[in-house]
Amino acid sequence: MTAPAVGPYNTPRKPVPSDLDIAQEAPIDPILDVALRAGLEADDLELHGKYKAKVHLDVLERLKDKPLGKYIDVTAITPTPLGEGKTTTLVGLAQGLGQLGHNAFTCIRQPSMGPTFGIKGGAAGGGYAQVIPMEDFNLHLTGDLHAVSMAHNLLSAAIDNHIHHGNALNINPFSITWNRVVDLNDRALRDVVVGLGGRLNGRPRESGFDISVASEVMAILALTTDLKDLRERLGRIVIGTNMDGEAVTAEDLKCAGAMTVLMKDALQPTLLQTLEHGPAFIHAGPFANIAHGNSSVIADRIALRLADYVVTESGFGADIGMEKFMDIKCRVSGLSPDCVVLVATIRALKMHGGLGNVIAGKPLPPELVTENLEALEKGAANMVHHIGIAKQFGVPVVVAVNRFGPDTDNEVALLEKIALEAGAEAAVMTDHWAEGGAGSVDLAKAVTEACEKPKDFKFLYELDASIEEKIETIATKVYGADGVDFLPDAKKKITLYERLGFDKLPICMAKTHLSLSHLPRLKGVPKGFRLPVRDIRASVGAGFLYPLCGNMMTMPGLPSKPAFENVDIDLETGRIVGLF
Repeated sequence: MTAPAVGPYNTPRKPVPSDLDIAQEAPIDPILDVALRAGLEADDLELHGKYKAKVHLDVLERLKDKPLGKYIDVTAITPTPLGEGKTTTLVGLAQGLGQLGHNAFTCIRQPSMGPTFGIKGGAAGGGYAQVIPMEDFNLHLTGDLHAVSMAHNLLSAAIDNHIHHGNALNINPFSITWNRVVDLNDRALRDVVVGLGGRLNGRPRESGFDISVASEVMAILALTTDLKDLRERLGRIVIGTNMDGEAVTAEDLKCAGAMTVLMKDALQPTLLQTLEHGPAFIHAGPFANIAHGNSSVIADRIALRLADYVVTESGFGADIGMEKFMDIKCRVSGLSPDCVVLVATIRALKMHGGLGNVIAGKPLPPELVTENLEALEKGAANMVHHIGIAKQFGVPVVVAVNRFGPDTDNEVALLEKIALEAGAEAAVMTDHWAEGGAGSVDLAKAVTEACEKPKDFKFLYELDASIEEKIETIATKVYGADGVDFLPDAKKKITLYERLGFDKLPICMAKTHLSLSHLPRLKGVPKGFRLPVRDIRASVGAGFLYPLCGNMMTMPGLPSKPAFENVDIDLETGRIVGLF
């Protein structure tokens, strides 16, 4: 079957409308047309209406002899409350590559409804660089998050049911680390007691809820390679220990098979499209400050057999999501990126230089919208540090600078100069938010040139290094710490994991995304600090250990004015209103 031609897309308007208005005004192609243009066939798809489709995994067998496209990871400087526009850059870059005539594929995480209804907003991009249908993207989509929640909570129920019926595995209730999950922000569920109400309701014990995207099941979905691997990973999940200190797994509880059944459809990536009708895979959405913060290995593998360029993103800055992309995701996939795109803004770097007290809902302070080369140069040290992190992995780096109206030519020139001196291949101003793909053509050109540069990809550490050595390597080489202080609980876990044979797993640091250090208030490039590791936990099914550096929140709360207050339905048209 011949792939249909690309349909028309939005002509950018000034002033730029809301994200939702742009998305709802956009001409949208039937997803079958998008799939055919991308090189998929009708038999590869499981349609979910006219504009969404799951893609069967057996397409990998059909495409196995096709060459791999170029692989691009989009990351960022240390985030600020201003937002650097990383996802918007991801989509804009893919659209810009399309404007140059390249077959480009976007691979992106599925957002949690916690941030959607809380404070963060949408995760489909913004302005004229979005994935559509945006409402579906940010809400239920094809149900993967519900599958993750159900599989996770089935195991939670199995644990308490096993203990209630005699505890044949001799599980130590005080060792259980497996909470329940729900995909909403609900601080009242962080710490709960289950089993109240008498003997028939189970044995009381302290527990809690995490948000679904912090679940190990979600991390497994993002890292698994096929159905067999999924089944094995779910079986390896460790929920605690028995009274003899031995690991108790989902396999021991005879729950992994049923969990796999619940997850089998979620294993297939969901195909949507960008505003300019390029293909986009949405698959998996693990948090980046707790889990590894990247979309799925499966989606990337399929896309790389179909496209000239595959653009994906890592959560938060290069010190968080990108390091985990390299040291965890690339180990699993056997892939390595051809280019890293580091997103920055001049106003955010001024904040890292000590300016601005940003308050949500209020105008930006004047010092952030006034030329200040001194503050920019000071704050640009954060960008330089992130360029250095990426270059440690032997991959070319391009800096993408989202330009805002108040940015001056002098500031732009200074930032470009600093980036190039730090080793970036290019530093490119981009305006995809207002112009769509046309606003990212220069960035796309720079990225295609960087992808042709030689790379010398390498991991930051070897898996046979000790747990302490791997953590210290990340702390010193990525965060810039002087060293690591292992607190008593962490030392006990190191001894336990060495005894259980978990010490050869990679490390997934659980650390604030708001600073290179463990202290959110320390901006720029902190110096003279030591990284405290208070505990270490094991996600054996996902395949990593995660050290806890500071107080990490796995169940967010809602703000005083949650985003859901603005969301409603137009009863005459049936359209969603108020969603960003």
